[in-house]
Amino acid sequence: MNKWVLLQHKIDRPDCIENHYDFLIENGEDCLTWKIFEIPSINGPAIKILKQLNHRLIWLYREKYTLSNSRGEVQRIDHGTYNLVGDFLDEDDFSLKLNGKIFNGIFRKKVNSCQLISEIN
Repeated sequence: MNKWVLLQHKIDRPDCIENHYDFLIENGEDCLTWKIFEIPSINGPAIKILKQLNHRLIWLYREKYTLSNSRGEVQRIDHGTYNLVGDFLDEDDFSLKLNGKIFNGIFRKKVNSCQLISEIN
């Protein structure tokens, strides 16, 4: 089953203060990963999304974790399974049906932006 997770990542150290979210989707042996700086609103405007290095599958299951080397803390805020909308998963352009509490609907990604759209029946 295809899993996904939304993690809040807080960094608070003298040289870097940042709060962002990591969106991970299971992709076989690892997770495709993107960084977003705000949670998209259902049927709201598209927001910026940045591709990150793939993450290990363990991140799909961690609820809260303190990273080594002062890289901050991560907390899961939403998760679930997904179904691909369309024929294939292209890292630059895809749509997924998500079933989480916050991310519930169609998640569309196009190049460097994403949008969350309510599912149309």
